[in-house]
Amino acid sequence: MIQKPKGTYDVYGDKGKTIIQLENIIKALMEKYNYEYVRTPIFESSELFHRGVGETTDIVSKETYDFIDRGNRNMTLRPEGTAGVVRSYIENKMYGNVIQPVKNWYYGPMYRYERPQSGRFREFYQFGVEVFGCSSPLMDAEIISIPVNLYRLLGLKGIKVNINSLGDTESRDNYRKALVEYFKPFIDDLCDDCKERYNKNPLRILDCKYDANKESIKNAPKIIDYLNEESKEHFLKVQEYLDALNIDYEVNPNVVRGLDYYTHTVFEVEASIEGFGAQNVLCGGGRYNNLVNTIGGIDTPGVGFALGLERLLSALEFENINLIENDSIDVYIIPMDNKIDYCLALTNDLRLNGFVVEMDYMQRKIDKNFKQADRLKAKYAIIIGENEATTNILTVKNNHTKEEYKVKIEEIVDFLDEMACDCSNH
Repeated sequence: MIQKPKGTYDVYGDKGKTIIQLENIIKALMEKYNYEYVRTPIFESSELFHRGVGETTDIVSKETYDFIDRGNRNMTLRPEGTAGVVRSYIENKMYGNVIQPVKNWYYGPMYRYERPQSGRFREFYQFGVEVFGCSSPLMDAEIISIPVNLYRLLGLKGIKVNINSLGDTESRDNYRKALVEYFKPFIDDLCDDCKERYNKNPLRILDCKYDANKESIKNAPKIIDYLNEESKEHFLKVQEYLDALNIDYEVNPNVVRGLDYYTHTVFEVEASIEGFGAQNVLCGGGRYNNLVNTIGGIDTPGVGFALGLERLLSALEFENINLIENDSIDVYIIPMDNKIDYCLALTNDLRLNGFVVEMDYMQRKIDKNFKQADRLKAKYAIIIGENEATTNILTVKNNHTKEEYKVKIEEIVDFLDEMACDCSNH
């Protein structure tokens, strides 16, 4: 038997309904924030991710799905969303838009060849937001508010934001020098990856999960002590605006994020979920004022975040939050006396009028059909036999009260609408 690839999963049944509902909630939230949907290719030039995500990141050095296409071009399945959105921003000259800043959101599958574990897959779905053209700390605060408000809407409790600042280029350069000097005596104690990071990007040592509990990591210099005045002012303003938004946050110098392109604000959003494990982080992001320039565009400030849908779905499951509001159908149509054509026409007409309709395609007996209506949680069953087809007067049964009604076919839409209004008023 052919099975799905390791690190992937199938979606069906209630999980499928939950995902659709979650996507609808995200879409509605983005409309409220006035962000525009953007979609980029699932595969792009490998160079994009090497330049955008960074050569020293685990994603690029260990986890990308790379291939050479038939035109002998190096391609990569996208491991994250930001680089592709930045490429699209540059290529489609969005910097020339009349309306600034450019505020985009995306949603789609990403691919990383990493060890599958709870909430982490090799194919995973990511929802993210990117804003270009605004360097104000106001935008940092708005970006942070989006996942916080999403989690609140979904009913997750104990939402907290951990924030830090990596400062501007000058601040980062000063901090980098301090880390190189600090870690010099500890090089032999570091893992092989961190020994390589020491020369290429020592900030990444602080993000190492293998060495995280070592004293040398815990006692390392903090970036916040190396911020220049401009970077300090930006960070203080972000905190001021988060206070105004009534967002609970904590300044956490250990938040550095795993990607090379961040500057100034970086953040992670976590939720207190019992039994979810020590790692409660559901979302991460920050500012990247140099990324557009790195990928080949003009100097443009940017800020954004991304969250994994699988991790979020797992959190909802742990909290027993059910997003499926209504899995019933409006009408179940039962053909009798071989009146299939009549039933098909009625089914199609009701669907076009906005009702959720199912009919019997398997020529079941009447008692089996009523059981099927119960399984589908149908509000009404409509029985079509010789008499109904001849007189155009339908037999409509309320599947909950078991009351029966005789309704002219031309009045069936109004009848169902009226019954729905009566139910909503009770």
